[in-house]
Amino acid sequence: MNPQRSRPPAPPAPPPANDTEPSAPRARLLAKGVRSLAAKSLGRDERRAAALVVYPEDVERPRFRGDCQDGPRPCPFVSCKHHLYLDVDPDNGTLKFNYPALEPWELTDSCALDVADRGGQTLERVGELVGVTRQRVRQIEVALYRRTLAVADHIVGRDLDG
Repeated sequence: MNPQRSRPPAPPAPPPANDTEPSAPRARLLAKGVRSLAAKSLGRDERRAAALVVYPEDVERPRFRGDCQDGPRPCPFVSCKHHLYLDVDPDNGTLKFNYPALEPWELTDSCALDVADRGGQTLERVGELVGVTRQRVRQIEVALYRRTLAVADHIVGRDLDG
């Protein structure tokens, strides 16, 4: 064997046996791989090209949950606000790609509503789906709980927390 030759690369690891739970290395890759693209960073030509994109007339985009609940999965409608592949910041138009290493059709879970329909998820699983840490999911959960109590308190007119 020639010492100058290098070994061929190892074959890729097989996918996890359970498609709903990614393997630990893949989960870390997906969680850390979030990428953002600011709308203001797009050049003039890119903005013009985006303006020319036309939605196909022969495809009817679902308007309500009932329209897409039994639709194809992974969901092809990446522009839907419930799709997990892409998030758009409503304030500045920044695009956040939650899974830049994957194409939209490679996602095992593509719709947040499908995940919600399955019931409770662990903080770690929610973090994997939206590209944040388990701790950040917990912080968001606490903030939403407090906001819900404040709204309920305002509506009812009394303190519900204690």
